Amino acid sequence: MKLSKFNIYTFLMLVFVAAVYRAIPGRPWGFAPQFAMAVFSGAVIKDKRFAFAFPILSLLISDLFYQLLFIAGIFEIPGFYNGMVSNYLLFGALTIVGFFTNAEKIASIAKSTVAAPTIFFILSNLMVWMGNGGYQRPKNFSGLLQTYVDGLPFYANSIIATVVFGSIFFGANQLIKKSADVRVAG
Repeated sequence: MKLSKFNIYTFLMLVFVAAVYRAIPGRPWGFAPQFAMAVFSGAVIKDKRFAFAFPILSLLISDLFYQLLFIAGIFEIPGFYNGMVSNYLLFGALTIVGFFTNAEKIASIAKSTVAAPTIFFILSNLMVWMGNGGYQRPKNFSGLLQTYVDGLPFYANSIIATVVFGSIFFGANQLIKKSADVRVAG
């Protein structure tokens, strides 16, 4: 996809809406559009700088919202935290999954929308366990497994969200492309 001003404004609006959605208090943990945005950006944006920038920008804006809600006493969890940079790098790396996604093939999209949250789940929980024992889990194999068990609710919600939001993003992209093809042909 060539990035025109319209495309950039559209993606920036998507980034903002996704960020606001992620920071809604009471939203199920892990149910957010950022994984789908990473896969979608990697699949459809040819300029890789933008492909990485949009999902990470959305994550940063939502963490800023979280921080403001935390400061206001509305949220009990801060938006800025130790390990944030590692999390962002890992999250940004998920955009690479999109590089291998064919935005024209449903099977390719389906594989990617399951692969991205799975990769994140495996690596992020491993990093949590290695860093601080995963919420005081022992630094042994049993503790590692317990850290993964602790993350299962987030993982399940992240897969569902990535499939739902990925369907919306890729589906809307196809509708826009077909609409543009009809205008050009007409």
